Amino acid sequence: MLKFVLPKGSLERATLELFEAADLRVTRSSERDYRAIVDDPRIGSLMFLRPQEIPTYVEDGFFDVGVTGEDWIAETGANVVKVTPLEYSKNTDRPVKVILAAPRDSGITSPEQIKPDSRISTEYPNLTKAYFEKLGIPVRIFLSYGATEAKVPGIVDAIVDVTETGSTLRRNGIEIIDVILESRTHLIANPACYEDPEKRRAIDELTILLRGAIEARGKVMVKLNVAAGALEAIVDLLPSMRSPTVSRLSESGFHAVETIVSRNSINTLIPQLKALGAEDIVELPVTKIVP
Repeated sequence: MLKFVLPKGSLERATLELFEAADLRVTRSSERDYRAIVDDPRIGSLMFLRPQEIPTYVEDGFFDVGVTGEDWIAETGANVVKVTPLEYSKNTDRPVKVILAAPRDSGITSPEQIKPDSRISTEYPNLTKAYFEKLGIPVRIFLSYGATEAKVPGIVDAIVDVTETGSTLRRNGIEIIDVILESRTHLIANPACYEDPEKRRAIDELTILLRGAIEARGKVMVKLNVAAGALEAIVDLLPSMRSPTVSRLSESGFHAVETIVSRNSINTLIPQLKALGAEDIVELPVTKIVP
């Protein structure tokens, strides 16, 4: 059975929602508990830790499988298997970005303008060190434990921080100068564990469930009946992963049609289907889609 570790903090709620959608519901006595159980024979134990710790602990074999960001894999330099990305958003796979930023009024518009011995605040000291070494600019790196943007310009000259849109930085008078790394959340595995046939099979099966839940987000199933004369127009209108499923009804001259569509389009799609002659239109939730 697999030893799992999930991220505590900003990714925690979204991770729990994803696991529940995959029918891997995580149960614990309170939100403060670091240990939990999953009623699944493939998962023997589950623990919550900060995402920046997870790559190293998975590499060292304390856990078989974990969820963390590519940024922390890169920062720790951990040797882990990136099994699959986990797109947490329902509408987009927008990565977060590790960026170099400076005060808007500093006049700095490119990384080459950072002066030698500048003070840089960051939660990513290893990434920052490697970045400036590549640029050939010696800097002083100060480890940040949060609120990194608050430290400029009074304490440091620039920051290396993580952001999704940059809006918080801009509100604080800070401009992004360069993108160091784009990061997505990943399911990761210990390399030795991943080579074990039994554990690999369990990981692959759980990956199917998680990917299925992700693929189903923002989608619904539409079922309808239609007369043969309107069938072609209905099928042409309907989007689908491949093509709509069409079957004959026992009533002569009628067909049943079903397909998967985006939830965002359903409000305009249903009236269009009705106008083309569709009858008995039913919208159903979709919990998993496994290609």
